[in-house]
Amino acid sequence: MAYKLIFLHPAARRFAYYMLMTDVLEFHAMMRKYQAMVFSIACHLLNNRAAAEDVAQDVFLQLYRALPELESETHVKAWLCKVSGHRCIDYLRRRRNDLALDEIPEPAADKQAGDPVLSSRLRRLVASLPPKARLVITLRYQEELEPEEIARTLGWRLNTVKSLLRRSLKMLNKKWVLAFGGCLEKRIYDKP
Repeated sequence: MAYKLIFLHPAARRFAYYMLMTDVLEFHAMMRKYQAMVFSIACHLLNNRAAAEDVAQDVFLQLYRALPELESETHVKAWLCKVSGHRCIDYLRRRRNDLALDEIPEPAADKQAGDPVLSSRLRRLVASLPPKARLVITLRYQEELEPEEIARTLGWRLNTVKSLLRRSLKMLNKKWVLAFGGCLEKRIYDKP
């Protein structure tokens, strides 16, 4: 993107260039800081690396446009979580019937301690939840946000988040029992 600065006075031209470069550098710093979080949310909600990259790119384009209105670092992080979730839901609505769940590739995630088979099964079950349920589960358990933070981030009432989280966990547990028998680990189920 090339900008042509048209000012008569050279000092004004230098000042405008400095302000433009400050915004660009600030944006790049924000992007580097939050790209893993945005991509992670998108990847877990969409279960498709290419789609997650597209959504993340759209989110950061929106961030660039909204940067002057954002007030603080906390506001930026909350804004990114909210917009990432909403863009993923929009993407899922547009692509609702395009792919079957079995055709969606697993996201490339960082290796974590624990049973990889259990993690894979749980990711598949979370991927089968409705978009809003998937969003609150992802923000709560992957991004480790408290229900109050989720409510504030998404602009929802706290009780709405808590009830959606509880219903989502019950749906997830039912799917687990139907697919694999037994109950999900108590520590996951009791964390809302």
